[in-house]
Parts: sequence; structure tokens; C-alpha cells
Amino acid sequence: MERMKELVALLNEAGKAYYQEDREIMSNYEYDALYTELEQLEKETGTVLANSPTVSVGYESMDELPKEAHATAALSLDKTKDVHVLGEFIGDHRTLLSWKMDGLTIVLTYLEGKLQKAVTRGNGVIGEVVTNNARVFQNIPLQIPFQGELVLRGEAIITYSDFEKINNEITDVDAKYKNPRNLCSGSVRQLNNEITAKRRVNFFAFSLVDAQGVDFENSRQKQMEWLTSQGFDVVEYKIVTRENLEEAIEYFSEKIQRNDFPSDGLVALYDDIAYGESLGTTAKFPRNAFAFKWADEIRETVLQEIEWSASRTGLINPVAIFDPVELEGTTVSRASVHNVSIVKALGLGIGDHITVYKANMIIPQIAENLTRSGNLEIPGQCPVCGGKTRINQENDVETLYCTNSECQAKKIKAFSHFTARDAMNVDGMSEATLEKFIGCGFIHEFADIFELEKHRESIVTMDGFGEKSYEKLMAGIQQARHTTLPRVIFSLGILNVGLANAKVLCKEYRQDLEALRHASAEDLSEIEGIGPVIARTFTEYFADEKNSAMVDRLLKELDIEQMEENDDHRFDGVNFVITGSVEQFANRSEIKELIESLGGKVTGSVTAKTNYLINNDTTSNSSKNKKAKDLNIPIISEEEFINMTR
Repeated sequence: MERMKELVALLNEAGKAYYQEDREIMSNYEYDALYTELEQLEKETGTVLANSPTVSVGYESMDELPKEAHATAALSLDKTKDVHVLGEFIGDHRTLLSWKMDGLTIVLTYLEGKLQKAVTRGNGVIGEVVTNNARVFQNIPLQIPFQGELVLRGEAIITYSDFEKINNEITDVDAKYKNPRNLCSGSVRQLNNEITAKRRVNFFAFSLVDAQGVDFENSRQKQMEWLTSQGFDVVEYKIVTRENLEEAIEYFSEKIQRNDFPSDGLVALYDDIAYGESLGTTAKFPRNAFAFKWADEIRETVLQEIEWSASRTGLINPVAIFDPVELEGTTVSRASVHNVSIVKALGLGIGDHITVYKANMIIPQIAENLTRSGNLEIPGQCPVCGGKTRINQENDVETLYCTNSECQAKKIKAFSHFTARDAMNVDGMSEATLEKFIGCGFIHEFADIFELEKHRESIVTMDGFGEKSYEKLMAGIQQARHTTLPRVIFSLGILNVGLANAKVLCKEYRQDLEALRHASAEDLSEIEGIGPVIARTFTEYFADEKNSAMVDRLLKELDIEQMEENDDHRFDGVNFVITGSVEQFANRSEIKELIESLGGKVTGSVTAKTNYLINNDTTSNSSKNKKAKDLNIPIISEEEFINMTR
């Protein structure tokens, strides 16, 4: 009974985190194992505790969106990983076998041909109203031919490819989404549907609840075909019986490896509507459907080391390194262990025999530790800076942190600024990549970026890397070596010193860094456009011996272009604004550099001081075009601007 109480509390906490808070505190593998253990204990004891996840439907939705009760409860499904158990359920019944998509279940209601309402599954009884967000899904029909009341269920999902694109656009590593399901759930439940629209959410119908007056000839397949005729994308399915079940499962298990959408199994639904409904439901599950979850391919291997990887927040994450094994068609040798609590729960030690699998056939995880030596030492020093570490405990989860405020891993933003387009412009060096390299101790200061070839063997085996990615990154680094002095100064991240300020300083001191770095604050403050604040922060930066030495080491890695002074100042006192796409320049920054080399200035917004707005779409109704027209400011095309420079 005590163990049952523990399991109920633990599973409910995990369910709440997953369904209500869009986070995960345990793997699907661990959850399923604990759930099965609880079911077995309930059978043995004949007792089911209050709030047991085996009988409760779910959790209350959060309060950000209006709540609404479903007319028909959206129950979850009983499940198995055993093909024979699924075969016994199907028997000789004609059954629809379809993908169990891993997103967010939505119930749609149409009336008189128009979308009236969209509600999340929530706890199965009460969901959240997300109608405005559903209207901007990629593929939901807002109007359909059918004029009666239609209620259907489906899954909102975000594809793997869109998930990667969206995550790549998030520069803050800690703000990146863990998986497509979390991103989809957060996107569907936004208060501002403009954000939802940008996330490219798709919807796939998997069940028709009610359609007034339509004869479906007692067939779920006919319902799916009818939904398709109304303009809905329906989940892919196959018609099966016990006889061809294994063949169908083989088809789905092979195809899942090529799918661009997340799926954690299959769903079997009786085709005979009347028979299925006559079976009724249990307290939690309908009796006409059954879920099949993939039997995880598990391999035994040996744990060789734990790599402790530091992040910009100071969090130090454990990553298991083990003897390579083949899983789901690929070679795997690494798996995240997430936190100290999981390290302890698994009883990890170097040399232990562990079993590993791929969650949802994608993400490597440790399933079990067979030897549980528990001899792993939690590091007392940060792997990046050597500073002291401490274990933080929050909500019964232990995590390891670096206490050194000067830790390089915490300075990820500085390195990200250094490699940015307007600074050193290191192509292929994302913030996520920087965090990996810094966390592994490859980068301590700026110059180290140009010596990453020393770590080639380690980099090519990292997650997300390979020979091609490595070569592309090295090419970007080599190209970045050839740069200009203003870019170098801007890249250092000196407080208040932007690229425009750096150009002014370099121009005043004729591209002589030695003279510039030894100039007094009084001398610098007399330069037009600099002033005392910038002068002070600039001189204080180079007065610091560590900074000065770091810059010296960086300069040895660079080929700084000697810029010739331009006697052409035709744009002195002329202010430009650039908007829209460009065709004859590489980017807008290239136009900006040309304007500044000719004495002009580029600003971000149109004001009374603006002389020209450069926009190839001169007739558009953009806000900048409207503002320019209101102020009688000329709107010129790229071609017209080029003519001005000839």
C-alpha cells in the first residue's frame, strides 16, 4: 500500500508536468514502467486509491484560457506494447489502425458550415477554448460543405522540420523547446494567436464524434472518408484484422523512421460503430479502441564516463558516454541523464552495465542500470572554469550548479555577440553550438574559437555534428579571420560601444589599434559622437590587464584588413533608412557600410531628420513607406541609390 501511494503521487506529478505545464520530469519509458507496476499492485491488492491515474482522467487546465466542458468525454486509451495483446483486442473485427500522433488533442465544432469552437482535451472532461488559435492552424478548414452540427477530434502537431527551424531562431539556449509536443502545446495555448500562426501548427482528424443526419453505413472508415471530403486532413490508417496485423505494424514501424511528424505509437479502433459503442467504457477508457506503443529496442552496453556539460545559467548537465550500440538503425554512444537526481536514482558508476533505448524511436535514454555500482562522484569543480559547484534542490529534484560568477559558460551571450553577423560573422556558430563547446571546455576566450581544429575528433562525434558540419564550421571560422578593425572592436562587447561608434573611433585614429587602446578618456570624449560615457567604458576595458592580454591573443589569430581612407564624403549629413529585401547587395548591412564610408548615416526608423528611405517596393503600404510619404521623404529603390553613388 505504501508503494502504491508513492506511485500515485509520482505518476500524478509527472502527468501534471507533462499535460499541464509542458515539461517532463521522467521519460516515457520510466512512466510506462511505473504505471504498469501500479496496475499490477492494484490487481494484487484489489484496492484502487483515490486519485489513482489508472482511474482518473487527467488534470484541470490552467487558467490562462476560458474553460469549457466537453459534451462527450474525451477519454484516454488503454495501451499495450505487446503485439499479441493488440491482436487479441482486434480479433476478427475489422479495425482501423492509425498513427498515435504526439501533439495536443483538439475537439472542433462546426455549425452551418463554419468553425464555431475549438477546445483542447484538457482533463478529458473540461478543456480550454482555443478557437482563435485554431483558426490560424495551417490546414484547418474554416468553412466546410456540411451545414449541420459536426463535432470531431484530432491532433494538433508541429513537424520535426518546423520544430528545428523555430528552435534555431531562438538565440537563448535555455528558452529552446525540448521536443515538438511541448512546442505545439505552448503554441496552441497562446493568448495571442499571431504567435500561433507563426508556429505552423497542423491538425489531423482521427475521430468523428457527431455529424447530424449523415449516414456512415455503420463504418468508421466511411467517417474518415467523409471527413476527407469535407476538407480535413485525416490521420493515415490501414484496415486490419488479426490476420494482417503484424504486416501493418511492420509497415508503420518502418515508416516512422522517415516521418516528419512525432508519433509515439498506433491506435486501433473498431470499424463497426454500433458494436464499438455497445461495449461502453471503463472509468477511464473506451472499450472500442486500444493504443499500441512501440516496444522499445533496448541494447545493453557499458558506461564509460559521465560528461558534465555547463550552460550559461550555471547549470551543469550530466551526459552518459557509453560503448556504441545500434539502435533503430543508427549508432548511439551518448544519452542525456538530465540531473543529479536521475544519476542517483539509476545508481550510476563508471563501468556499469546499462540498457539504453530511443524514446519514441528518436531520443537516446538510459532504461536501466543492471549493476548499480553507484560509484560515480558528483564533481566539486566546474568542468569549464574550475570553480566550486553546489547541488541545488527544488521540488525534490537535485541539480548541479557552478557558483563562479566569472565562469566562461555563463558568458555565452558575450561569445554569441562576438560571433554575430555584424561582429566577427562566424558562419555556422550558433549559440547552441557555442554552449556545447564552452560546456566541454573547448572555448575559454575569443581566440580559442580560431583553434577549434585541436578538438576535431571530439567535435565530429557530438550530437548534431559530423564531418560535413565540422568542415562547414571550420570554413566559416577561416573566413571570419579576415575582418576589419571596427568589427573586432565591436565584437569585444565593450559596454556602450556599438558598430557605428567603433567605426568613428577607428576612423579618428586611422585604423591604429595601438594608438586607440592607449588613448586617454579625455582625448576620446572630444571625438564627435563619442562623448564621456563611451570614452570611459572604452578606456576602462583596455586598462584591465586580462582584457588587454586576451585581445593580444585574439589579434594573433586575425588578418585585419587595412582600410583606406575615403576622400569621398558625398553623403555627409545625409540620413538614410533601409527596409525590405535587397537584390544587388548581399544584405542591408552591406548598403549601410557603403553609406557610412561615404560619410552618411543609417538609422532604424523614419523621422523628420530622414533624407531618404531605401525600399525596392516603393509603392507598398508598409508603415515606413506611409511615414515617409506623410513627411514628404523620398522613397528610392536600390537601383536609384546605386546611381547616387556613381
